Amino acid sequence: MTLDRLVEEIRLRAEEELRTQSTRQAAEEAAVATDRDARVASVRDQTQRASEREIAQERAHRLASAKLQARKLVYEADETRMATALGETRQLLSDYTDSDEYPKVLKRMVAYATGALGKATRILGRAEDASALKKLAGAAFDPTPQSILGGVVAESADGSRRLNLSFDELLRLREDRVRQLLSS
Repeated sequence: MTLDRLVEEIRLRAEEELRTQSTRQAAEEAAVATDRDARVASVRDQTQRASEREIAQERAHRLASAKLQARKLVYEADETRMATALGETRQLLSDYTDSDEYPKVLKRMVAYATGALGKATRILGRAEDASALKKLAGAAFDPTPQSILGGVVAESADGSRRLNLSFDELLRLREDRVRQLLSS
């Protein structure tokens, strides 16, 4: 082999190795670029999903808050309407005390109270009902005025038992039922 040929062969091998290295470098650069692009896409995707999740959570929170506020407003409106209706009911009971039937109701209440607590029962009522109660209960009537809408309060002779038949107490005891009727 001659020197020129040896130099030529070395040059050819170097060119071949340079092409191989260039091809390998290009392949590695392409792999690095592909990996980089995949990681960037993954980060974007994760960021997008996290943003969507946060938006969905915020939307759900606002929706739940709005629903709660709506329920609160409905409850307050119902309570206002109920309070108005109970006030009207109290006014109707107060107006009833001026009717012709009210003395008959007082008579039945006094009879029931004396039947439940005995003949020596003390009968108490409103100042406006004093004359009617004096006629009905006689000596058992206690003229101490009670601050009630109407009806009577009865106590046993020894004071150990009390029977409250006032309109206030009867309404209070049946308030749940009255509320149920008014809400229908």
